[in-house]
Amino acid sequence: MTAGWTEDRVGALTKLWLEGQSASQIAKQLGGGVTRNAVIGKVHRLGLSGRAAPSQPARATFRTARPRPAPQATQAPSAPRRIEAVQPRPAAPSVPAPMPDLPGTATVMTLGAHMCKWPIGDPSSSEFTFCGRRASEGVYCVEHARVAYQPQVRKGGSNDLARSLRRYI
Repeated sequence: MTAGWTEDRVGALTKLWLEGQSASQIAKQLGGGVTRNAVIGKVHRLGLSGRAAPSQPARATFRTARPRPAPQATQAPSAPRRIEAVQPRPAAPSVPAPMPDLPGTATVMTLGAHMCKWPIGDPSSSEFTFCGRRASEGVYCVEHARVAYQPQVRKGGSNDLARSLRRYI
């Protein structure tokens, strides 16, 4: 904002805010580099909360009731339906997403939620793929989970012995 908040601007802001104008409308009227966010900030700092009316009238979302046909009492009840044994329709052959058995057959486009996301190859090459086998519990298959989640190796096994011997040396 290039211009500061003068008493005239604050007065105009207060008047427009209490008239129900929006912060954007007030910013346009004040001009001089005053933004919507500057107006909102000043309104909060001044403690102006009440408004005379909302800046835009609330939309009425009334639905007219559809006329329903009146039930005709003179009409005879219809005959019970005849239920025939229906022959099951042959199921349309659905093509499920292939669950690859071999690692490296899934691409970014074919990778599903329960498929191993272990990257195979160079990501910058066109032959880059993902493992794609069924993921066990995380994002990797059992084989790749063993590689990714190795037990923590305790560091300093030999240093512990040296450290304990220093006390006696």
